[in-house]
Amino acid sequence: MKKLVNVRIITTAGMLLAAAVVLGFFKIPISQVVEIRLQFLPVAAAGMLLGPFWGGVTGALSDILGYMVRPTGPFFPGFTVSAAIQGVIYGLILHGKEASIRRIILSQAVDLICVSFFLNSLWLSMLYGQGFLAVFTARIIKNLVMFPINTFLLMAVMRPASRAGKLFLT
Repeated sequence: MKKLVNVRIITTAGMLLAAAVVLGFFKIPISQVVEIRLQFLPVAAAGMLLGPFWGGVTGALSDILGYMVRPTGPFFPGFTVSAAIQGVIYGLILHGKEASIRRIILSQAVDLICVSFFLNSLWLSMLYGQGFLAVFTARIIKNLVMFPINTFLLMAVMRPASRAGKLFLT
């Protein structure tokens, strides 16, 4: 409980939340169906530095605040659940451990399978009234293309974030 009310942790979570909301405004289009989004990076950093609880909180709040600041389409709470689970995944796999390439790839793979493939496909099929299998199939190539890109981005961010976290959070 003491770790949950630590001023440094709450401040770090707030700064990562702000970064996630701001990065949610930007995307780098690669093609019509593939775009690089950077919002997951601060959420992953929150999970790695602060643990699964704060990773989940940062993910959920970044989705809600991002929608409140700049709504795109209808709000759907399923995506908030996905964002929270994403932060929890990174927290469970990376928190308190070395940010090794193996752990980063594992965390990205678990996120890809659980959140990108299944949950987000489920939410999109519910939101737009399409069959789950049709949505899932359409998203396979996009997610497989994004896997190495997101993994590279995670590697570029997690190692420096881990070193900074050791300095500021201890």
